[in-house]
Amino acid sequence: MAEAAPIYEGALDRGLEGVVACTTKISFIVGATLNYRGYTIEDLAAHSTFEETIFLLWNDRLPKQDELDKLRKELGAEMTLDAQLISTLKTLPTKGVHPMAWLRSATSAMGLYDKEAQDDSKEANYRKALRLTAKMGMLVTAFERLRTGKEIISPNPSKSIAWNFFYTMTGNEPDAEIVKQFDVCLILHADHELNCSAFAARVTASSLSDVYSAVVSAISALKGPLHGGANEQVMLMLKDIGTIEKAKSWIEDALNNKAKVMGFGHRVYKNGDPRAKILRSMSEKLTAKMGQPHWYQMSDMIDDVMQNKKGLLPNVDFYSATVYYSMGIPIDLYTPIFAASRVSGWLAHIFEQWTNNRIYRPRGKWAGKEGLNWVPPAQR
Repeated sequence: MAEAAPIYEGALDRGLEGVVACTTKISFIVGATLNYRGYTIEDLAAHSTFEETIFLLWNDRLPKQDELDKLRKELGAEMTLDAQLISTLKTLPTKGVHPMAWLRSATSAMGLYDKEAQDDSKEANYRKALRLTAKMGMLVTAFERLRTGKEIISPNPSKSIAWNFFYTMTGNEPDAEIVKQFDVCLILHADHELNCSAFAARVTASSLSDVYSAVVSAISALKGPLHGGANEQVMLMLKDIGTIEKAKSWIEDALNNKAKVMGFGHRVYKNGDPRAKILRSMSEKLTAKMGQPHWYQMSDMIDDVMQNKKGLLPNVDFYSATVYYSMGIPIDLYTPIFAASRVSGWLAHIFEQWTNNRIYRPRGKWAGKEGLNWVPPAQR
């Protein structure tokens, strides 16, 4: 009788590449574009708002006007950080601390003060989703205020998440054009299929752990430089190059030395990241607006060299770096901003996981020793 095939037959070892882990209706890469619930990212970036996109991700449809107004009001009511939480945040170290590590701890602390943290009813989970989405950006700006020795600023509940990000970070009313462009950035980063952090959130949720635990798992995954930190590295790279005159020789030297150039290539997009195309146009406009067009010009030159010599196209991280820099956002906050947007997608994945849940429990392909027998230490 033939021996049964191993259960891992056909398994792919590195990063689960090509493995379909679940069924989803949230977002999907189709050809050369990304869609959220059937709407292309280009369509949403041109016409939608982040708040409307949140509703879409959570409800599988765009809201009617009264529904959108209600969501905006609900988010506004949840933006302000509780006094108890602020007291705790002030005790967390900020000097020499990675902003994502701080955000991970702050989000976990937030769950400790939520009286509904362990309530797994649909209604309570929705309210927790509102709190997490409304407050995530406010936690990021709270970190910036605290590490610079400033008091935390309360948001304006009548304004958008994008508007309040800049207001609570600086204490000044933000430029309307920058707010609009930042809102588009939040849309672009809101979800991206079964990426590492979304998968981490779903794995934790599959054990029927609480919403906060699942979101903290996602933040922990996003902290890794292979997932969320590339845009920060892109801006540091550009600042290291310094001038447009040095850009071409720098990139050619990097390629000759086989050094990694951040912000290029993608495991799924083979014909270019559609989000990068939107951000490229945004970068050109915003760098000109701030009077430093050389940041875009350097990026454009590097982009051309990478395409012509390596056949690699920019991903979402490459042009988002100069976009955020042009907005006056500190470089090490780029990944936390990612979390402030992506939390909406993580929550959509958590809720979808629970609609047809089965705990994740994959098998590993055995590559170790077999047939060994224990012997006393003296005989080894």
